[in-house]
Amino acid sequence: MTAADQELHFADAGEAADLAAFLARLIHYDRAAAVRLQAGGGVLAVFGRPPSFEVLAIRTARLEAIIGTDTTTATTATTAGAAGAAGAAGAAGAAGALDTTVSAGELGDALDTARAGRTADGHEVRDRGLVVTVPKAVTGPPWAGVLPPRGGWRRVSGLPGVDEVHGAVAAAVAEFRARDAELPEERRTRAERDRIGHEIWSRTLGDTGLPLRAVHAAQSLGFLRPVRAAAPAATSAGAGGGVATATPGPTAEPLALLAAGGWLRLRTPYGSIAVRTSGLSGLSVTPA
Repeated sequence: MTAADQELHFADAGEAADLAAFLARLIHYDRAAAVRLQAGGGVLAVFGRPPSFEVLAIRTARLEAIIGTDTTTATTATTAGAAGAAGAAGAAGAAGALDTTVSAGELGDALDTARAGRTADGHEVRDRGLVVTVPKAVTGPPWAGVLPPRGGWRRVSGLPGVDEVHGAVAAAVAEFRARDAELPEERRTRAERDRIGHEIWSRTLGDTGLPLRAVHAAQSLGFLRPVRAAAPAATSAGAGGGVATATPGPTAEPLALLAAGGWLRLRTPYGSIAVRTSGLSGLSVTPA
Protein backbone atom coordinates (compact mmCIF):
# COMPACT_ATOMS: atom_id res chain seq x y z
CA MET A 1 0.00 0.00 0.00
CA THR A 2 1.33 3.43 -0.91
CA ALA A 3 0.76 6.69 0.92
CA ALA A 4 -1.53 7.82 -1.90
CA ASP A 5 -3.84 4.87 -1.06
CA GLN A 6 -4.41 6.32 2.40
CA GLU A 7 -6.84 8.84 3.82
CA LEU A 8 -6.28 11.05 6.84
CA HIS A 9 -9.39 11.59 8.94
CA PHE A 10 -8.77 14.84 10.81
CA ALA A 11 -10.49 15.15 14.16
CA ASP A 12 -11.12 18.87 13.70
CA ALA A 13 -11.64 20.83 10.49
CA GLY A 14 -10.26 23.97 12.12
CA GLU A 15 -6.92 22.26 12.69
CA ALA A 16 -6.95 21.13 9.06
CA ALA A 17 -7.56 24.74 7.99
CA ASP A 18 -4.63 25.91 10.12
CA LEU A 19 -2.46 23.22 8.54
CA ALA A 20 -3.45 24.47 5.08
CA ALA A 21 -2.40 28.00 6.10
CA PHE A 22 0.95 26.66 7.31
CA LEU A 23 1.51 24.92 3.97
CA ALA A 24 0.66 28.14 2.12
CA ARG A 25 3.35 29.97 4.09
CA LEU A 26 5.91 27.29 3.23
CA ILE A 27 5.00 27.60 -0.45
CA HIS A 28 5.44 31.38 -0.19
CA TYR A 29 9.13 30.77 0.51
CA ASP A 30 9.52 27.81 -1.87
CA ARG A 31 6.96 27.05 -4.57
CA ALA A 32 8.38 23.52 -4.88
CA ALA A 33 8.34 22.87 -1.13
CA ALA A 34 8.06 19.30 0.10
CA VAL A 35 6.91 18.20 3.55
CA ARG A 36 7.49 15.00 5.46
CA LEU A 37 4.43 13.47 7.09
CA GLN A 38 4.55 11.17 10.10
CA ALA A 39 1.36 9.92 11.70
CA GLY A 40 0.51 7.55 14.50
CA GLY A 41 -1.15 7.48 17.88
CA GLY A 42 -3.83 9.93 16.85
CA VAL A 43 -1.45 12.65 15.64
CA LEU A 44 -0.19 13.89 12.27
CA ALA A 45 3.14 15.73 12.29
CA VAL A 46 4.09 17.81 9.24
CA PHE A 47 7.75 18.80 8.85
CA GLY A 48 8.83 21.59 6.49
CA ARG A 49 11.96 23.62 5.87
CA PRO A 50 11.47 27.21 4.70
CA PRO A 51 14.78 27.86 2.87
CA SER A 52 15.14 31.47 3.95
CA PHE A 53 15.53 30.50 7.61
CA GLU A 54 17.55 27.25 7.68
CA VAL A 55 15.27 25.69 10.31
CA LEU A 56 12.73 22.89 10.53
CA ALA A 57 9.14 23.90 11.11
CA ILE A 58 6.75 21.36 12.62
CA ARG A 59 2.98 21.54 12.69
CA THR A 60 0.64 18.95 14.22
CA ALA A 61 -3.02 18.03 13.98
CA ARG A 62 -5.17 15.40 15.66
CA LEU A 63 -6.45 12.44 13.66
CA GLU A 64 -9.44 10.19 14.15
CA ALA A 65 -8.13 7.51 11.78
CA ILE A 66 -5.74 6.64 8.96
CA ILE A 67 -7.60 4.55 6.40
CA GLY A 68 -6.06 2.71 3.45
CA THR A 69 -7.03 0.18 0.84
CA ASP A 70 -6.09 -2.81 2.99
CA THR A 71 -6.04 -1.51 6.56
CA THR A 72 -7.84 0.85 8.90
CA THR A 73 -5.98 2.35 11.82
CA ALA A 74 -8.26 3.77 14.45
CA THR A 75 -6.69 6.47 16.58
CA THR A 76 -7.40 8.14 19.88
CA ALA A 77 -7.46 11.76 18.83
CA THR A 78 -9.42 12.88 21.87
CA THR A 79 -6.70 11.68 24.23
CA ALA A 80 -3.59 11.69 22.08
CA GLY A 81 -3.51 15.39 21.38
CA ALA A 82 -0.56 16.85 19.49
CA ALA A 83 2.91 15.67 20.34
CA GLY A 84 6.17 17.59 20.21
CA ALA A 85 8.48 17.93 17.21
CA ALA A 86 9.52 14.54 15.88
CA GLY A 87 7.97 13.02 18.97
CA ALA A 88 4.61 13.99 17.53
CA ALA A 89 4.92 10.89 15.41
CA GLY A 90 6.59 8.71 17.96
CA ALA A 91 4.06 6.00 17.12
CA ALA A 92 4.88 6.15 13.42
CA GLY A 93 6.35 2.67 13.56
CA ALA A 94 3.03 1.18 14.65
CA ALA A 95 0.92 -0.89 12.28
CA GLY A 96 -0.95 1.25 9.79
CA ALA A 97 0.98 4.43 10.62
CA LEU A 98 2.15 6.84 7.92
CA ASP A 99 5.63 8.11 7.09
CA THR A 100 6.08 9.74 3.68
CA THR A 101 7.30 12.89 1.92
CA VAL A 102 4.85 14.73 -0.34
CA SER A 103 4.51 18.00 -2.22
CA ALA A 104 3.39 20.80 0.10
CA GLY A 105 1.33 22.25 -2.74
CA GLU A 106 -0.46 18.97 -3.45
CA LEU A 107 -1.23 18.43 0.23
CA GLY A 108 -2.52 21.99 0.47
CA ASP A 109 -4.71 21.43 -2.59
CA ALA A 110 -6.07 18.21 -1.08
CA LEU A 111 -6.94 20.03 2.13
CA ASP A 112 -8.60 22.89 0.23
CA THR A 113 -10.62 20.43 -1.90
CA ALA A 114 -11.80 18.53 1.15
CA ARG A 115 -12.74 21.72 2.96
CA ALA A 116 -14.63 23.07 -0.05
CA GLY A 117 -16.56 19.81 -0.34
CA ARG A 118 -17.86 20.03 3.20
CA THR A 119 -18.78 23.72 3.27
CA ALA A 120 -22.51 24.17 3.86
CA ASP A 121 -24.43 27.39 3.26
CA GLY A 122 -21.18 29.25 2.75
CA HIS A 123 -20.01 28.61 6.30
CA GLU A 124 -17.37 26.06 7.23
CA VAL A 125 -18.11 23.99 10.30
CA ARG A 126 -14.84 23.96 12.22
CA ASP A 127 -15.71 21.45 14.97
CA ARG A 128 -16.29 18.47 12.68
CA GLY A 129 -13.71 16.23 11.10
CA LEU A 130 -12.32 16.25 7.60
CA VAL A 131 -11.17 13.45 5.29
CA VAL A 132 -8.10 14.13 3.10
CA THR A 133 -6.42 11.78 0.62
CA VAL A 134 -2.64 11.61 1.04
CA PRO A 135 -0.85 12.82 -2.15
CA LYS A 136 1.61 10.55 -3.92
CA ALA A 137 5.10 10.41 -2.47
CA VAL A 138 7.93 12.49 -3.90
CA THR A 139 11.69 12.15 -3.65
CA GLY A 140 12.52 13.80 -0.38
CA PRO A 141 15.09 16.61 -0.08
CA PRO A 142 18.16 15.85 2.09
CA TRP A 143 16.74 17.56 5.18
CA ALA A 144 13.77 15.14 5.27
CA GLY A 145 16.11 12.35 6.31
CA VAL A 146 17.49 14.24 9.31
CA LEU A 147 14.68 14.97 11.75
CA PRO A 148 14.86 15.88 15.45
CA PRO A 149 14.82 13.06 18.02
CA ARG A 150 11.51 11.47 18.94
CA GLY A 151 12.19 11.67 22.66
CA GLY A 152 14.55 12.79 25.38
CA TRP A 153 13.61 16.46 25.26
CA ARG A 154 14.48 18.55 28.30
CA ARG A 155 13.48 22.10 29.10
CA VAL A 156 16.09 24.83 28.64
CA SER A 157 15.92 27.78 31.02
CA GLY A 158 16.38 31.43 30.21
CA LEU A 159 13.79 31.88 27.44
CA PRO A 160 12.48 35.49 27.54
CA GLY A 161 8.79 36.25 27.72
CA VAL A 162 6.58 36.59 24.65
CA ASP A 163 6.85 40.38 24.52
CA GLU A 164 10.63 40.26 24.74
CA VAL A 165 10.77 37.63 21.98
CA HIS A 166 8.65 39.80 19.68
CA GLY A 167 10.83 42.76 20.53
CA ALA A 168 14.02 40.89 19.68
CA VAL A 169 12.69 39.97 16.23
CA ALA A 170 11.44 43.51 15.56
CA ALA A 171 14.81 44.99 16.56
CA ALA A 172 16.69 42.55 14.31
CA VAL A 173 14.45 43.30 11.32
CA ALA A 174 14.86 47.04 11.91
CA GLU A 175 18.64 46.68 12.10
CA PHE A 176 18.76 44.70 8.85
CA ARG A 177 16.71 47.30 7.01
CA ALA A 178 18.74 50.20 8.42
CA ARG A 179 22.05 48.60 7.46
CA ASP A 180 20.73 47.68 4.04
CA ALA A 181 19.60 51.27 3.46
CA GLU A 182 23.05 52.55 4.44
CA LEU A 183 24.83 50.45 1.82
CA PRO A 184 26.22 52.46 -1.10
CA GLU A 185 24.71 51.50 -4.42
CA GLU A 186 27.79 49.60 -5.60
CA ARG A 187 27.68 47.35 -2.51
CA ARG A 188 23.95 46.69 -2.50
CA THR A 189 24.35 43.14 -3.78
CA ARG A 190 22.74 39.87 -2.79
CA ALA A 191 26.02 38.64 -1.35
CA GLU A 192 26.38 41.71 0.88
CA ARG A 193 22.78 41.54 2.05
CA ASP A 194 23.20 37.83 2.81
CA ARG A 195 26.32 38.64 4.83
CA ILE A 196 24.42 41.16 6.92
CA GLY A 197 21.51 38.78 7.34
CA HIS A 198 23.77 35.94 8.43
CA GLU A 199 25.45 38.15 11.02
CA ILE A 200 22.16 39.36 12.50
CA TRP A 201 20.11 36.14 12.42
CA SER A 202 22.92 33.95 13.74
CA ARG A 203 22.89 35.89 17.00
CA THR A 204 21.31 34.05 19.88
CA LEU A 205 18.22 34.96 21.85
CA GLY A 206 19.52 36.09 25.22
CA ASP A 207 21.58 33.34 26.84
CA THR A 208 19.55 30.47 25.40
CA GLY A 209 21.75 29.54 22.41
CA LEU A 210 18.67 29.70 20.14
CA PRO A 211 19.51 31.58 16.90
CA LEU A 212 17.33 34.61 16.21
CA ARG A 213 16.47 33.12 12.81
CA ALA A 214 14.43 30.44 14.64
CA VAL A 215 12.30 33.09 16.33
CA HIS A 216 11.97 35.03 13.07
CA ALA A 217 10.81 31.84 11.37
CA ALA A 218 8.25 31.22 14.10
CA GLN A 219 6.84 34.72 13.64
CA SER A 220 6.82 34.53 9.83
CA LEU A 221 5.04 31.15 9.86
CA GLY A 222 2.32 32.36 12.23
CA PHE A 223 3.50 30.44 15.30
CA LEU A 224 3.80 33.53 17.52
CA ARG A 225 0.33 34.93 17.03
CA PRO A 226 -1.90 35.35 20.12
CA VAL A 227 -3.62 32.22 21.38
CA ARG A 228 -7.28 32.25 20.50
CA ALA A 229 -9.86 31.15 23.02
CA ALA A 230 -10.97 27.56 22.53
CA ALA A 231 -11.54 24.37 24.43
CA PRO A 232 -8.38 23.25 26.23
CA ALA A 233 -6.23 21.10 24.00
CA ALA A 234 -5.15 17.61 24.88
CA THR A 235 -1.45 16.87 24.72
CA SER A 236 0.75 13.83 24.48
CA ALA A 237 3.33 12.96 27.07
CA GLY A 238 5.86 12.10 24.38
CA ALA A 239 8.98 14.03 23.44
CA GLY A 240 9.54 15.57 26.82
CA GLY A 241 6.24 17.42 26.77
CA GLY A 242 3.92 17.77 23.80
CA VAL A 243 3.19 20.75 21.63
CA ALA A 244 -0.32 22.11 22.00
CA THR A 245 -2.68 21.32 19.19
CA ALA A 246 -3.45 23.66 16.32
CA THR A 247 -6.43 24.98 18.27
CA PRO A 248 -4.92 25.58 21.72
CA GLY A 249 -6.94 26.51 24.74
CA PRO A 250 -6.66 29.83 26.57
CA THR A 251 -4.34 28.26 29.17
CA ALA A 252 -1.83 26.95 26.60
CA GLU A 253 1.77 27.68 27.52
CA PRO A 254 2.93 30.59 25.30
CA LEU A 255 6.52 29.47 24.63
CA ALA A 256 9.02 26.87 25.78
CA LEU A 257 12.56 25.98 24.75
CA LEU A 258 13.59 22.31 24.69
CA ALA A 259 16.82 20.50 23.86
CA ALA A 260 17.66 16.93 22.81
CA GLY A 261 20.39 15.18 20.83
CA GLY A 262 22.10 18.26 19.40
CA TRP A 263 18.81 20.05 18.62
CA LEU A 264 17.01 23.04 20.08
CA ARG A 265 13.24 23.36 19.67
CA LEU A 266 11.14 26.46 20.24
CA ARG A 267 7.69 25.17 21.15
CA THR A 268 4.63 27.38 20.70
CA PRO A 269 0.88 26.72 20.90
CA TYR A 270 0.76 26.60 17.07
CA GLY A 271 3.82 24.53 16.21
CA SER A 272 7.56 24.20 16.75
CA ILE A 273 10.76 25.48 15.20
CA ALA A 274 13.77 23.16 15.50
CA VAL A 275 17.42 23.93 14.75
CA ARG A 276 20.56 21.85 14.95
CA THR A 277 23.13 23.19 17.38
CA SER A 278 26.05 22.11 15.17
CA GLY A 279 26.76 21.71 11.46
CA LEU A 280 24.46 24.53 10.39
CA SER A 281 24.86 25.93 6.90
CA GLY A 282 25.01 29.61 6.08
CA LEU A 283 21.91 31.76 6.22
CA SER A 284 20.52 33.69 3.29
CA VAL A 285 17.55 35.76 4.33
CA THR A 286 15.66 38.94 3.64
CA PRO A 287 13.17 39.80 6.41
CA ALA A 288 9.53 39.31 5.48
